[in-house]
Amino acid sequence: MSSVSEAPAASRPKLRSRPLVATLILVGGLAALLLGLMVSVSVGAADIRLATVWEAVVHFNPDLTQHQIIQELRLPRAFAGALVGIGFAVSGAIMQGMTRNPLADPGLLGINAGAGFVLALCFAFFPGLPFHYLILFSFAGAAVGTGLVYGIGSIAKGGLTPVRLALGGAAVSALLVALSEGIALYFHISQDLAFWYAGGVAGTKWLQINIVWPWIVGGTVAALLLARSITVLSLGDEIASGLGQRTGWIKLAGTLISLVLAGAAVSAVGSIGFVGLVIPHIARALVGVDYRWIIPCSAVLGGLLMVIADIGARMVNPPFETPIGALIALIGVPFFLYLARKERREL
Repeated sequence: MSSVSEAPAASRPKLRSRPLVATLILVGGLAALLLGLMVSVSVGAADIRLATVWEAVVHFNPDLTQHQIIQELRLPRAFAGALVGIGFAVSGAIMQGMTRNPLADPGLLGINAGAGFVLALCFAFFPGLPFHYLILFSFAGAAVGTGLVYGIGSIAKGGLTPVRLALGGAAVSALLVALSEGIALYFHISQDLAFWYAGGVAGTKWLQINIVWPWIVGGTVAALLLARSITVLSLGDEIASGLGQRTGWIKLAGTLISLVLAGAAVSAVGSIGFVGLVIPHIARALVGVDYRWIIPCSAVLGGLLMVIADIGARMVNPPFETPIGALIALIGVPFFLYLARKERREL
């Protein structure tokens, strides 16, 4: 697979990037994420001092109730928020780079809805299925949703466009959600499925973290290895082919990575939209168009957004919790409408 550096200097397009800004974002974002994780562990129905959180991590004492709460309930919840934020954000960044579609997002292109539909089938016909099997079925559902969206969008004359892709994603997502709800009502699993629609990290256990984190970390590493090729592909298929890129293979690899990241995230916390839409745009605005910086910055900012949203979910109406998906939608929906209006003006 050829890279940008292998092309002649005269034919190589100039890419605007801000390495210094990106480095500051990575360093500052990681520090903020670490602080956010500690705050997330300390905030809840029973507030716990940060010093106690540190003690429970470094010198765990199983005889202390607060240490047990931290280790068994709040730490896995905090880590789950960071992991799925990374998964959704990196998946969205890859999709936007490959398709050159600013509206691309796992929630808008049928990935989340497809995973949720197959999970509904699992709850109905295979109750009590081990979690590692649920992840595999979640991947399959994400692939089904994506395939339907791309298939419907390609039928129209003129092929895929950003608007057609978004409309196809909305239609397929609505269909799959409706089918999932019908299955939930018929098989009396509405309460089980409600968690996946609302989205949330409450109740996440270490077992789930241990199964999910290799997929998300592995997918993120694979995305970083593919970042240079995605940067070239984001300039257009003709330019990428002229620079020696095998665009078909790159798109296939990027799609598989996106499915793994989004599928693992959905299986862990349910369908949370707009993280993969908003975060890559913020990262691109800050660091430029080079995906070697966009992807790692999206990962850090995505994890930070989910951790902050989880903290906010517990503070809006204590002692009750607000669904994280609802809080993020308050940001994501206006942002989506802004992008859709902007795309319409450019057509």
